[in-house]
Amino acid sequence: MEAIKMEAMESQNQISPPLEQSNKGTTFLRTCFNGLNALSGVGILSIPYALSEGGWLSLILLLTVAVLCWYTGVLLHRCMEANPLIRSYPDVGGLAFGLKGRTLVSIFMYLELYLVAVEFLILEGDNLGKLFPDSSIFKGMKLSSKQGFTILAALVVLPTTWLRNLGVLAYVSAGGVLASIILVCSVFWVGAVDGVGFHEKGVLFKWSGLATAISLYTFCYCGHAVFPTLCNSMKNRSQFPKVLLICFVLSSLSYGSMAIFGYLMYGETLKSQVTLNLPIRKISAQIAIYTTLINPLTKYAIIITPIATAVEERLPFKQVNRLVSILVRTVLVLSTVIVALTIPFFGYVMAFTGAFLSVTVSILFPCLCYLKLNGPSRRFGLELMTLALILAAGSLAGVMGTYTSIRNIVGKLRRW
Repeated sequence: MEAIKMEAMESQNQISPPLEQSNKGTTFLRTCFNGLNALSGVGILSIPYALSEGGWLSLILLLTVAVLCWYTGVLLHRCMEANPLIRSYPDVGGLAFGLKGRTLVSIFMYLELYLVAVEFLILEGDNLGKLFPDSSIFKGMKLSSKQGFTILAALVVLPTTWLRNLGVLAYVSAGGVLASIILVCSVFWVGAVDGVGFHEKGVLFKWSGLATAISLYTFCYCGHAVFPTLCNSMKNRSQFPKVLLICFVLSSLSYGSMAIFGYLMYGETLKSQVTLNLPIRKISAQIAIYTTLINPLTKYAIIITPIATAVEERLPFKQVNRLVSILVRTVLVLSTVIVALTIPFFGYVMAFTGAFLSVTVSILFPCLCYLKLNGPSRRFGLELMTLALILAAGSLAGVMGTYTSIRNIVGKLRRW
């Protein structure tokens, strides 16, 4: 998800001009790869924990969320067909609801990016703290190894946020698909070869953790911000629904495999990131952890840059100089460090992001925009009933998940 979301942010206050229809567009296979990369992110680390929160039957909900997000992706494609000038998700919101729609879509996208950046720092602190639990990064300061590594990770990525040209980092960070494959294979190897085994029975269903499970599942499929950009990049845009189908099927196989492997290996003892359960002395576990650590370091700048650009564009200066740009980006990084240190709960922050932001961006907004732009869809019939059901279910899941995640965060802070 994170690797190419920056493309989706490159929209102006007016609808962008259409891309030229030429043979220079992206091929079907390349678009499938880009789509898979958009759906491949840190969510795969928490998918076993999500299954442990909901129980075995919640796999049905994982499949349901995948189908719903695929369908809403198709709805976005139909919205784009209403106007050939649409190039980005904010364009869709602007065409449907004017400036307010464009602004609202952009705000939710920027918030989602910001919390993903926070998640990256929490992830780095958690996993480096597991590898080096007794390390004292900043001597003389009363910081745990986890907190020290969180700050260290921020210091490492800070200079990359000052760069104007992120082409190299964007290329490196596009390895999300490969990283997911390596991670799944490494976890399977730990269970099958390194002695952990697949002996945990788990529970059939857990009502108490259902809202958290749905929120985490939704986070895994929140690639909608980049879908319009991917569609416009294709040589043959009419094939985009097929691209979506392939991407959602393959990503669901990856997520489902990781969820089942992790739950069979560790059952109810699963932590918010499956890598935190792995035995660090095993080579396969180290491969999984280091793969997990490298990706965020290359993606952080790509995630934070669209937010920084949006802030710079709203500053009361005719032209933002280099020093002001560095200051804005440094303050943004500092703010993510503060949030990561204040709320260092990877699973709960991800659940909040999934419930409040991902449900809205990936499920509710596409349905609302489609209803606004497509007159026949508002006539009573099967399609209208389907959309109404999706909106009702999405709203319920969003409200329950947001409430549950905030309650969990507050409860954790009180005990911390």
